[in-house]
Amino acid sequence: MSKRLPKTTAHVCITAQSWQTGKLEGQVSAGAFTWDFQWRFRQKELRIFPSRGRALIQEPLGRFLEAYDYQLEPGSDYWFTIRAQI
Repeated sequence: MSKRLPKTTAHVCITAQSWQTGKLEGQVSAGAFTWDFQWRFRQKELRIFPSRGRALIQEPLGRFLEAYDYQLEPGSDYWFTIRAQI
């Protein structure tokens, strides 16, 4: 019998973008948590605030941003699935 992995859907809202500074800002929520983030895509540097629960979202959000950063637009909403229960 195969056991299904837990899943959580994360919601990402992009609030600001600057090609000049190479920065994308937004908010991500998953489960009962909500974080603000700054993604410096030229340096591949991700900052997440507040620190509470950050370890839960750091890696999956980073993978999502690396894969789609040039397609994300301010004022838009996006979703991705995390293979964990948050």
